[in-house]
Amino acid sequence: MIKVMFADDEELVRSGLRAMVAPAADIEVAGEAADGRTAVEAVRRFHPDVALLDIRMRTPDDGIRALRAIQTLPNPPVVAMLTTFDIDEYVSLALRFGANGFLLKDIEPAVLVRAIRDLARGGAVLDPSVAARMVNAHRDGQRASAPARELIASLSEREREVVTLIGQGLSNAEIGARLHLSEATVKGYVSAVLSKIGAANRVQAALLAYRGGLVD
Repeated sequence: MIKVMFADDEELVRSGLRAMVAPAADIEVAGEAADGRTAVEAVRRFHPDVALLDIRMRTPDDGIRALRAIQTLPNPPVVAMLTTFDIDEYVSLALRFGANGFLLKDIEPAVLVRAIRDLARGGAVLDPSVAARMVNAHRDGQRASAPARELIASLSEREREVVTLIGQGLSNAEIGARLHLSEATVKGYVSAVLSKIGAANRVQAALLAYRGGLVD
């Protein structure tokens, strides 16, 4: 059973998320919160596997504060941020502080359930359209930056294939099916890629794929 915790300052959003995951027999809503402080308390109390945090709650940076606090806890859950996606500095901060993905609040139920399962397996979730908007918002001049191209050039051909598919939003299992590799082998390639490019998680690898021109 996957235990998930939702944090959003709008009851309507929380009730919608509850309703979307209710049909999934392998997902249990273990806690809810309406602000960052309560979100941290809920993680301490319920020990969820996955926490979904509104990037903005009672104050503009409340979700970021909660993310930072949760990451300092023993055995923290995998955290993804909920957003309507007004792209600003908080998105960059969330990436820096270890967010494993971004989910739009109008996400489809099936996509939400799949995202929670992917996060529980230690993956990351980032819709390709979201990644593209992030890159476009933070780019300095040309979309494909020279540093990103240099990092891409340091990868082997297979590693470039893997990071390209990460950028397209594929899970390890989906990458394995596409490249005719076992999921364990894909995990090894992903770990190698993250180490070589200095990325904390798959979200940052996906952004590199966009900045390096591997994904349109």
